[in-house]
Amino acid sequence: MGTLMVPKILVTNDDGVYSTGLKAAFDSVSDLGEVTISAPSVQQSGVGRSISIFEPLRITKTDVGGAPAYAVGGTPTDSVILGIFTILKQMPDLVLSGFNIGENISTDTITTSGTIGGALEAASYGVPAIAASMQVLDEGQKFDDPRDYHRERFEAGIKIVNRVARNVLRYGMPENVDLLNINIPYHAEEDTPIEITRLARKVFKTDVEERRDPRGRPYYWIAGDLIREEEEGTDVHAIMQKGHVSITPISLDSTARIEFSEIEKYL
Repeated sequence: MGTLMVPKILVTNDDGVYSTGLKAAFDSVSDLGEVTISAPSVQQSGVGRSISIFEPLRITKTDVGGAPAYAVGGTPTDSVILGIFTILKQMPDLVLSGFNIGENISTDTITTSGTIGGALEAASYGVPAIAASMQVLDEGQKFDDPRDYHRERFEAGIKIVNRVARNVLRYGMPENVDLLNINIPYHAEEDTPIEITRLARKVFKTDVEERRDPRGRPYYWIAGDLIREEEEGTDVHAIMQKGHVSITPISLDSTARIEFSEIEKYL
């Protein structure tokens, strides 16, 4: 008889290795294979797919809620690279990045989210990748200590991601899909409707606030309100207006789908 191959699963995030969302991500796939955690040692939200090429990286063994983990002194992308090439020393069968505390929807976040950045790094090697994020109602929670976020908020998301991950391992990714970006609404239940969506163009109304330090010199905060209304079929509409789970298939190929002859006039 042949030996049954146990899937190898790599879990990462951008909120840091001690985030309750990371343990929830581990729990969502723990029954699907051999799970390894490789995640940033500290908060790394908003770094996108940035990579540390000018400084060395260190790995520290730790544990996340009783699960062994590797804390990487770098970005989510660094964590995936070291997870694959140094810790596992082989390509995993699946990479799960999350659960992010805060939704990652629209083109605003697809290029800035460290959660998605780590997943895209895995996808660039041909590894099926999932990014999972939880909506928050209070934007301030994105900036609180992720170790304190309520565990019960993840229960529905754990079950949903488990179901999706199980089928990704079974069937692989559809052609031309590199990443499934899953966003769970705040009030989700296990039977909350799931929509397959496209990216909305924006989710932030960008603003810049100018303030003054005690010496009267200006400094700036990039800020802005959330956009809560978008077209039907977009991830913003599904999450913000309908309270549905949003799953958006993402491709690494950002080439515009146009006739190249339309560019010739610029040459």
